[in-house]
Amino acid sequence: MPRFEPFSALRYAPDIDLDLATAPPYDVLSSADVDVLQHRHPTNITYLDVPRASAPSSESGHGQAVDSQLDTDPYLHVADLLQQWQDTGTLVSDLQPSYTLYRMQFVDELGVGRQTVGVLGALEVVDDGAPGVLPHERTTPKAKTDRLDLTRATNANLSPVWGLSLAAGLTALLRDHGDPVGSCTDDDGVIHSVERVSDPVRIDAIRSAVQAHTVLIADGHHRYAISRTYRDEQRQSHPDNAGAELTLTYVAELIEDQLTIDAIHRLYSGVPLRDLLDRLALSFEIQPAGMVDVSFAQQVVDRGSLCLVLDDGSGMWLTPRPEAFPGIRSLDGALLEHALADLDGLGVDYQHGVTQVVDRVRLQQAVAGVLIRPTSIDEIRRTANERLLMPPKSTFFTPKLRTGFVIRPM
Repeated sequence: MPRFEPFSALRYAPDIDLDLATAPPYDVLSSADVDVLQHRHPTNITYLDVPRASAPSSESGHGQAVDSQLDTDPYLHVADLLQQWQDTGTLVSDLQPSYTLYRMQFVDELGVGRQTVGVLGALEVVDDGAPGVLPHERTTPKAKTDRLDLTRATNANLSPVWGLSLAAGLTALLRDHGDPVGSCTDDDGVIHSVERVSDPVRIDAIRSAVQAHTVLIADGHHRYAISRTYRDEQRQSHPDNAGAELTLTYVAELIEDQLTIDAIHRLYSGVPLRDLLDRLALSFEIQPAGMVDVSFAQQVVDRGSLCLVLDDGSGMWLTPRPEAFPGIRSLDGALLEHALADLDGLGVDYQHGVTQVVDRVRLQQAVAGVLIRPTSIDEIRRTANERLLMPPKSTFFTPKLRTGFVIRPM
């Protein structure tokens, strides 16, 4: 089973406003989002986690000096800025290794108040296909150079992978509070708070619980893959860099009350709508659904049907024909892959949010969309127990963790 170790974290100094300095994960941010975040605070974490070719001006008063090389190489600039922030006391290192408890308090889509807790530590980087740390879905092709270049330049993990643990009782083990080190409230009203655990007895208990069971990668498959590449490079060039054998990971127990899972819907393009409908009709019963609105996120669950979204904003219910899916897992993504297999020219994109799907189809960014149901906890657990893989983009875990509470130097 995988090692899971405490480490001496880099954190923002106590006088830094974490409401302004932390940020959502880099991979959900648009360029405009980054602009907004960087205008909020001169040391917003995106200055490190979202490298840009143009360096910030030294007029900010935070020692962000610019020279021609740093300005043209954003990764060298980030490495320089990371060191500057430590030198000036913007970032402060823990005096001893610790775990970080990460709590979120929020209201879900059904209006229910929720509280979750997981733990940030350094998870072992294992070989692809090796036991201990497993992917839970196939990944789509994605450029990995950015994260790899950032890790090479900084020799640090700036944002965590999200892992799910099969360790029964892990949540109970994390419920007692540690030493508070920061909190913030994000733009959606989610309260994020972190606490340091440095007590050796509690560290041993957390380590033992996580290391006793498989960890399933829920979010951050590409980050984990980058960690493997970087580990292999370091074994060749710097074999004494033991830190590269691990990567920053948030681990939560794989149980219902600790997870909120939304669907990632499908957008199809590249073929005429008629061809798409004809192919879907072979595997689904199709009925009018009326105009699509946000309530359809729950309606697809209640009906047990998918919903095709058309460019006038209306929908068509797609009810699976059982005989059309022999041996196919009960995952909407898998049903669609099977039904649309080998449809020449078909392109697929992925989109979270019913309103966003409707808008993109109306704007003719796709021929049609299909709203699917969220993946169940039982199917995720089955994936882990049976060493299976789901189709790409089968799960969207919310709320998203904030970047900036913890940096892990290697």
